[in-house]
Amino acid sequence: MSVNYATLGELKKGSYIVIDGEPCRIVEITKAKTGKHGSAKAHVVAISVFTGQKKTLVAPVDTRVQVPVIEKRLGQVLADMGDTLQIMDLETYDTFEIEKPDDPQLLAKLEPGVNVEYWLIMGRPKIMRVRSS
Repeated sequence: MSVNYATLGELKKGSYIVIDGEPCRIVEITKAKTGKHGSAKAHVVAISVFTGQKKTLVAPVDTRVQVPVIEKRLGQVLADMGDTLQIMDLETYDTFEIEKPDDPQLLAKLEPGVNVEYWLIMGRPKIMRVRSS
């Protein structure tokens, strides 16, 4: 599992964070200064990359949190296996199965022979977009 660490105060909207073991993209982050002796708190709202679930985190801004390492790779669709697609990595020539994306526009473009960009996040692949060949 490849993750880095950052403090909550360093993160911005659009960056990625691990909440409850799930890699998420931050859609909203607000920082509130508390009273005289309290520490500043951050309220993070994020959407899971794989499930689409909304997750929230409230913690002091100096809290160390996990940030997933995202590897952007190129692959080619070899076969449609029903619920999954068989992909071959264009660098290592490894083949693996990957769940079909939820996005209907992206799904319509996926057919054998098409090149795709997929992200490897914490050891799990996800198709992000179709690349023109």
